[in-house]
Amino acid sequence: MTPEQYCQQKAAQSGSSFYYSFLFLPPQRRQAITALYAFCREVDDVVDESSDPQVARTSLGWWRSEIARMAQDQPSHPVTRALQPHIKTFDLPIDQLLAVIDGMEMDLSQTRYLDFKALEHYCWHVASVVGLLSARIFGITDQRTLQYAEKLGLAFQLTNIIRDVGEDARRDRIYLPISELQQFEVPASEILNAKHSDRFERLMRFQAERAQRYYDEAFALLPPQDRRAQRAGLIMAAIYRTLLDEVERDGFRVLQHRISLTPLRKLWLAWKTWVRG
Repeated sequence: MTPEQYCQQKAAQSGSSFYYSFLFLPPQRRQAITALYAFCREVDDVVDESSDPQVARTSLGWWRSEIARMAQDQPSHPVTRALQPHIKTFDLPIDQLLAVIDGMEMDLSQTRYLDFKALEHYCWHVASVVGLLSARIFGITDQRTLQYAEKLGLAFQLTNIIRDVGEDARRDRIYLPISELQQFEVPASEILNAKHSDRFERLMRFQAERAQRYYDEAFALLPPQDRRAQRAGLIMAAIYRTLLDEVERDGFRVLQHRISLTPLRKLWLAWKTWVRG
């Protein structure tokens, strides 16, 4: 199996919405974004699949060393071997790849966030920085496109947090800011015990409205001359906003089950967004 095949398999097996945004890209950009996504999956799996935080930290330390080796043209892992040729081509900053690892490590030591500012810091590391890297791969001619990508990454992560409240709670993680739980009078214990209420629904509506604002702000920042190049990101936005709408239509009953879109619907949204240009 070649490094590229390894990354392709990693992306396809994940079932992520990101996979559908890659389908229409030219070959070189598709290979680059698939390698980047595979890297994100690898370091995310380190945290999600390890029951021992120290073992996970050691593994993330290995990945930091591997990124350094890649920067010196000496990668050893299939993912970094696939990603390495694209670093110079698309001017991908090494420190941003390391920032992704830093974000994953936050999950080993922090399961609560005091306020939105603290949550935003976490989101930058695990999502906004991925948006910045992805935008470079898709193609930019205007630096404002990086501002768009950074804000869009935040919107994606906020959508993930809303969708995954119940799943995260079963891992004893609550990403909703403590200050906002207090504002809407929702005790953490109710979330951990999957207790839906009108108060919880109002809290979640507040979260969804904020995420929608970030989508709108991101789109307003995208320069018209880069819109066509950034269609893959716009495909992701179409899929994620549709998912957010479905969560809202379901009354934010995310404590009991995880809402998702069918592969066919994702493919339809991807094709429609790509054609629209």
